[in-house]
Order: sequence, then structure tokens, then C-alpha cells
Amino acid sequence: MEPTEQFNLAQVFDTLAGAVPDRECLVWRDRRLSYSQVAERSRRLAAYLHGQGLGVRKGRDRLAGHESGQDHVALALYNGNEYIESMLGGYRARVAPFNVNYRYVGEELRYLLNDARPRALILHASLAPTLAEVLPTLDTPPDVLLQVDDESGNDLLPGAVPYEEALAASSPDGAPVVPLPDDLYILYTGGTTGMPKGVLWRQHDIFIAAMGGRTIGTWEVVNSYRGIIERLEASFPLKLLLLPPLMHGAAQWSGFILLSQGATLIFPDNPRRVDPDDVWRTVEREKANTMSVVGDAVLRPLLMQLDKADYDLSSFFAVGNGGAPLTPAVRALALHRLPNLIISDSAGASETGAQMHAVSGDGGKVGAFLPGPGTVVVDEDLRAVLPPGHEGNGWLAQTGNVPLGYLGDAEKTARTFPVVDGVRYSIPGDRARHLADGQIELLGRDSVTVNSGGEKIFVEEVERAIAGHAAVADVVVTGRPSERWGQEVVAVVQLAEGAETTADSITQHASAFIARYKLPKAVVFVELVQRSPSGKADYRWAAERAVAG
Repeated sequence: MEPTEQFNLAQVFDTLAGAVPDRECLVWRDRRLSYSQVAERSRRLAAYLHGQGLGVRKGRDRLAGHESGQDHVALALYNGNEYIESMLGGYRARVAPFNVNYRYVGEELRYLLNDARPRALILHASLAPTLAEVLPTLDTPPDVLLQVDDESGNDLLPGAVPYEEALAASSPDGAPVVPLPDDLYILYTGGTTGMPKGVLWRQHDIFIAAMGGRTIGTWEVVNSYRGIIERLEASFPLKLLLLPPLMHGAAQWSGFILLSQGATLIFPDNPRRVDPDDVWRTVEREKANTMSVVGDAVLRPLLMQLDKADYDLSSFFAVGNGGAPLTPAVRALALHRLPNLIISDSAGASETGAQMHAVSGDGGKVGAFLPGPGTVVVDEDLRAVLPPGHEGNGWLAQTGNVPLGYLGDAEKTARTFPVVDGVRYSIPGDRARHLADGQIELLGRDSVTVNSGGEKIFVEEVERAIAGHAAVADVVVTGRPSERWGQEVVAVVQLAEGAETTADSITQHASAFIARYKLPKAVVFVELVQRSPSGKADYRWAAERAVAG
């Protein structure tokens, strides 16, 4: 159901800050900022950006779905209060912040920044040397640079202004503009299977789809700004330990969902990598109730740490997972280590928002979720919506609050957001099956499906089957060329600390869960499976390792 009011993300936060001004909003080490303090700091940033001439160039009603009429701000930042402030400050100034992967170097950064053409860049000092090499080579380098001091000791980039100095010298009243629901939220995709793409959302649509406008699971929609306050008054103020980097959508979404409910966001002492002891010490010290993770790669090491030290986890009762699947083996391990733990799984994509949901212990099929409003499966030819219990598989699709398009790419916008039977859908490329009981089984991204001997094999299904092996710490499955099969399935495996096993043992274990033709034809052992900082599999890297192996 569509709300009675349209939302802007900055105005949503202003509503929260007005209702609970003194409640802790962001906590990192000894830095503790209330909702009113974060609101003021983001207003000061908005005033600074507006004073530098950034803002709206063309109204939304005069633009196509793949076009932006706002100035863009690149956020090359690690987790911290500055990331949230920069997002909110950008929205208040009616400019569009976007995420920069802090692992990118050279050509990757050059491609991203040339594609987005930011007018401003906000960066952590430790990233300055890399950006100093790239910025002069851009088609149109940003003319506003704000640098956040950190422990690196790096000097300011030429022309950069210290972030804290810019805020201190700017008006606490903010920019003299009124943010609108049509203003953009921009999220660049991870680029693990291709080049990163800038997904353009109206802020109202992303708020409803993935940033707190509706309750995932019940899918109840907040109807108005007044409704946000009423929800606050009826809710328990949670404390969320945010582990994934905010440069990924999964972290932004989980963070803003909890903020919209008046929660406190906590960052571990070391926000640049997941240190299991640091994580549990932070939970213990801050009395955190829940944490956000991205798949096995994040959760499994945390669970193994519980065998190495004792922690007071009496406050902790929930894990929210999104962005990558949790395998049955890791889910069982979690419930063994923490028997009263609630594990909430959400599925979605940068182009759809949160689509589906599952909770531990609900008895559902592995890899299956209960769909939210507007989540369906459409047929292979994009002609019709498939009914529950249909034959074969189709495309996972979303209608309703979906993006406008991809920045600067009209052709890909038309392909990903087609009209099916008179309705516009977002179909980013996930294969799925609508089961007879109403659940949707997520099979995997079509771009990483292996076509072996004419059979389509979904790599996530094979990964789930292998991950339960006692000696396997992590696994990514990919395909490589084969004279006999066209492509053959290869498992790239990282063994658990001190473990030994063989390729035959791994395939024999997997054979209990998947058909013989899906089993890997080879297993390549590596010291460490490479993933993004959020925990998502890097399938390009895995394919290279499979060929080399």
C-alpha cells in the first residue's frame, strides 16, 4: 500500500532527531553522537556543499530514467559517523552522494569516477595517495575535496579542506533548499560480475523499498512522517553493531532501517576489517542487541571465535543477514553456539530493494524466502507472471517502488526494467522458482550460472552443498572452459585452520545434497577465498583461479 505522504531521507532523519534528540545515534570507540548532533553536523555539511555551488541542475520531471539532474558527491570513506553524515548532508543540500569502493585502484577508480562525474569528493586521508594518482587523469575532476583525518597521517590532497574545519565554519542551519521525494539516492553496484553501474532511485522509493519505510517480514508500510514518530513510540530502541562497509547497499539499508526506528548504530573499534575478538568485545562493552552480516564469510569466523574466549553476550539476540546467503552449515553452527539466536535473512538487489525474507526455525526450504509485495517470478521470455508451483524456473522480478534506471545507460535501463503485461518491473538477472507453498526459491544470478553439457547449474546451490564439509572454511563455485562439456564446474576452496582433506572427500560430501551433474569436476585449494569487504563472492577472481588451477 502506498503511503499518504512521500518521503525524503533527510526529512525522515529530521523527524527522528526532533522526536528523540538526545538518544545516542552513532557510537565508535569514545565517539558518541546523539540524533540531534548528527542532524546538526549533516546540516553544516549541507551548508558547505551548497556554498560551493552544488545542487540541482534540472528537475526530475524533465529527465529520463537514466538521467540525473543533480550534482554528485563521491564518498571514498570507511565506516564511521562521517559516512552517515555525508549521506544525510548530501540529501539536505539536494546533491546525490554515491558509494566508492575503497579497494578500487587505478583503472577501477578512473572508470567509476568518470562514469559518475562527481562535483565533490569526501575521502578518508588513508585513501589520499591512491586518489592523488587518479584525480588528475579524470575527464572532469571534482572541484570540491573534503578530507577526513584518520590514523594514517597523510597530508591533505592539493585543494582539499579538512572535513571537521569545513563543518565548523559552516552554518548549523543547513542549506536554504527544501529536499524533495524525487531527489536521487545513487547506489553503485559491486561490479563482481561486470563493470559497476550507478542505480538511480527516487528517495521515496528507496525509503519504502529498503531503508525503513516498511517492516521487512510483515511488510507494513509507514504512512506518514507522523507515522514514523508513532512507530518510534511503540518500539524498543535497539543497538545495532554494523559490520559490513557502508560502501555497499546491504550495510546502508540495514543501517537506515534501524535508524528509522530510533536505534543506535555501533561500529567496531576497527571498522576496516572484521576482527572477531574486536566484534564480540564491542558487543559486550556496548550491550549490542543485534548485528548485520553478509553471508558465511562474515558470520562463520565470528562463531568460531566463541570457542577461543568468553564474552558476556546477555544483551545479544539477533543477526540480520543480507547481500549473500547463509549456508545451512553456518546457520546450524550459529544456533549451536547461540541457541536463542534469531537469524533473519533478507534477499534483494541494488535494483530491487528488499524483496524476500526468512527467519531461522520457520521450517522453510533452504534458499527459499517468503516474498514481499510486488515480488514475483516472470517467465523466460518476459511475457507473463508465473503462478506458484510452475514448471521450470524464471526471473525474479519486482514491481512497485523500483529504481528509475542506470546512470547514463538508456539501453541497459530498458533491459533491466522491462514492461511485462503492462506493468514495469525490475529484473536484474536472478533466477528463481515460485514454489507451490508461496515461497520463492532463489536459484542464483544468471551471469554466474555454469552451462555444463547443456545443463544450467546455479553456483550458489553447489556452494551450499560444499560449505557443510567439516574441513571447508569458505568456498566459491565458478565455471571454466571444457572441451567435453563447454563449461565445467570448479570449486575454489579455503580450508579451515589446521584442516586437511581431498577433492574426492569434498565432492562425495556434496553428492548427498545435489545431483551428480552439478558436482564440481575439480577443486582448487587456496589459502584465502577473495571476497569483497562486505562478504560477497568475487566471481571474476574465482574464475581466474579456476583456470589457473
